Amino acid sequence: MLCPAPGEGCVWQKDAGGFIPAREGSVSSREWAVPSGNGPSPVRKVRPQWESPALAPLAPHGRDTMGLSAEDERATSPRDEEWPEAEKAEKLARGAALKWASGVFYRPEKLEELGQYHSRETQRNSSIQSRLKSTVQSYLEGVSAGLEQLRSAAQEVQSLCQDLGAARWALLNTADCFQGLQQMRALMTEHMQLASVVQVLPQLFSVQEVLSHTLQLLHGQQLLEAHAELMMVEYLRDDILSQLHLRGFSSGQATVLSYFSGLQELNETLAKQLWDIVGSSLHLVHEDPVLFVSAIRIIEREEKIDDTLLLEATFLPPGRPKGWRQKFYHVFQETITGSRFQAPRMDMEGSGLARHLAALQKGIVSELRVVKDLMVQCVPAHYKILSVCTATFHQALSSHLQDILREDLDKQALFLLLEWALRVYHSPEMMGHPDLLPEVDVSALGPLMSPELVDQTERKYVMKVKASVLEWMQRTLEVEFKEWFREEEPETDHQGFFQSALPIIVMQMLKENIQVASLITESLRQKVYNMALEELEAFLGRLREAMVQCGKEHQKDRSIPKYYVSYLLATLNNNLALSSSVSSLDTDTACREVPLSLRAAFDRTQKKACQLLLEELLLDLQPLCLQLHSRKWLLGSQPVSSMCEVIDKYAKDFSRVRRPVFMLLLMETELLVASQYLRALMQKKVVCKNEEERGQLCARLLVDATQLRELFCGLGLDQSQQSLEAVFALQELICLKDPALLSLEVLGFITKYPDVSDEHISTLLDIRGDVSKEVRHMVLDMMAQHPQVVPESYRPIFSTILVPMPELPFCLRKGKCA
Repeated sequence: MLCPAPGEGCVWQKDAGGFIPAREGSVSSREWAVPSGNGPSPVRKVRPQWESPALAPLAPHGRDTMGLSAEDERATSPRDEEWPEAEKAEKLARGAALKWASGVFYRPEKLEELGQYHSRETQRNSSIQSRLKSTVQSYLEGVSAGLEQLRSAAQEVQSLCQDLGAARWALLNTADCFQGLQQMRALMTEHMQLASVVQVLPQLFSVQEVLSHTLQLLHGQQLLEAHAELMMVEYLRDDILSQLHLRGFSSGQATVLSYFSGLQELNETLAKQLWDIVGSSLHLVHEDPVLFVSAIRIIEREEKIDDTLLLEATFLPPGRPKGWRQKFYHVFQETITGSRFQAPRMDMEGSGLARHLAALQKGIVSELRVVKDLMVQCVPAHYKILSVCTATFHQALSSHLQDILREDLDKQALFLLLEWALRVYHSPEMMGHPDLLPEVDVSALGPLMSPELVDQTERKYVMKVKASVLEWMQRTLEVEFKEWFREEEPETDHQGFFQSALPIIVMQMLKENIQVASLITESLRQKVYNMALEELEAFLGRLREAMVQCGKEHQKDRSIPKYYVSYLLATLNNNLALSSSVSSLDTDTACREVPLSLRAAFDRTQKKACQLLLEELLLDLQPLCLQLHSRKWLLGSQPVSSMCEVIDKYAKDFSRVRRPVFMLLLMETELLVASQYLRALMQKKVVCKNEEERGQLCARLLVDATQLRELFCGLGLDQSQQSLEAVFALQELICLKDPALLSLEVLGFITKYPDVSDEHISTLLDIRGDVSKEVRHMVLDMMAQHPQVVPESYRPIFSTILVPMPELPFCLRKGKCA
């Protein structure tokens, strides 16, 4: 087994055929360089196995396994200093060889194969050296061939330099001969210029004659012949000016322009005739299309000349480019719009605006038909004359409508404009006319009125309609309240209910405006619908104010108006009719929901009318209520019977309103009667002095309450809906014989009527006349310990009844003041 000596190291490097020992120095004396992975580098250092105490070095001290001394291995040759890569490669090879040898010859029996390995490596090295020699030999042969080619190229370059030098000397010797040729060239140029001038002299002399003849042709409307001669003269002038420009003779250009000055006047005359023809083109295509076609041909000739000159871009003659095609479009557009859209101020009211729009509709359709049927055949296809005409009309109409809308128009004029722009313009009566389709298509030109302008116009229209509706509603309201002061009752329907024409007039007015708006756009219909609901709500407010004002006048003199109650009942029926008719204003089911604010307005109107009716009833009941709970009443007076007669009379009047309102009035009347009856009781006009008087009081209370209850039950009000039950409950409190039980009775009473107060109970205890202070305090303490919460569905009765303040004791005797 091969091992390095102690204190020395040996590195093996992997070579193409195996591992060879490398020179030491790359690893320490106690480590091997072992490649990590498959490649030779980077290497990881491994401590040799003979470092353990059980192994002893087998090689002699100071020598390695290959028979090389350490000093020889550490010696550095000049070649290694000159080629550090070779030294590094040699070290890596030695390390790889050492690793290979240590793996192969680890066991002693492997040393027997050392000779075989040696001979094989020797053969492999000989093969590698032979291949290297052949490669170097081929490289050397290629270098020799390249050097030979460079040598021959250098000789050829030297020969060329000699030839160029000879040619240069030959040119220098002939320089004097070129001076004579320069003068010859100048004479030749001058000769050519003079020859050109001689050729154009006859044309120059005939310019004035040609201009005169061209003018005669123009007067005779021989446009094509005149333009041909005009083009010939222009070409002559432009050619002369171009020659002067190229030779830098700018001073001569003014002379040429002065000589051809008549040409500019002829151009202007021709242009004027052309634009006159274009201006009357719609008339000419009917009577004399040849003249219009000649004008178009001349315009196209000039356009081609402009394009040619602009393409060359060397010299532009004066007056170029003419741009007559663009001028044609401009004149044509002014022609078809000037006569219709630049007219003097017209009558913008309903009939005048309608006639104007009808004339526009008829004229535009007629002219578009002429362009489509006749003019399209007279102009080139790339003119797209029908599209230009359509776009011109569209833009002119759009601007014209904007100008009209700047005026202060009434609602009829605004409606006409919206209908004409949004419906008539696109209909088969105008731009969708069968004679114009499919060539005329305005859908790609955008809307005639922008969405913002349409919205603005719709809002103006809604404001005008709102003002009109307000005026009509106010007038209707005035007429309605004038009828209140007539000497006859209001009208009745087939069921005998009071009514007037107010709901029909108001709803018909609103419905008609909504239907008219629906003919234009959905947005306008929605705007008018919302406006109608707002105006109806405002109308109900004015109706309530008028009722209140009429009620004030009636209180001053109850004979005016004579049928005050009947007209209030008619108002209730009208309010109910209006409320039920709101959903029919719009056919759209999504809009049939009545807004909350409008519902509240209907409720307020109904409550106000009911309040005025109850106030009227109260005025008749007030004298009778003053007689209640007095000594005279206790002794047998019958004011309740009279009250029943008054209530029955009003109930018959109330029956002239429809069922839901009638029941509401009946319930409110019953609550009013119960409140007035209890209020009279709380006045303490009667205070029982003994048990007998308490019995009389209870009997009278029972009789009155029963009589009133039977009255309202007979009128159709169920006993469970009546507030008179509170009178029966109070009667039981007063009839209680044992005052000690008052706490329990009062507790049950306040549970049933949670709006009763301490003052109410104290007043009832005073009316009994037999309640001690202890019992009173006990009852009031019990009420304080059991506060009551008023439910939402509870109809208050005691909260509307005020208890009179007790009189304070006064120490001085009553008497006259000194």
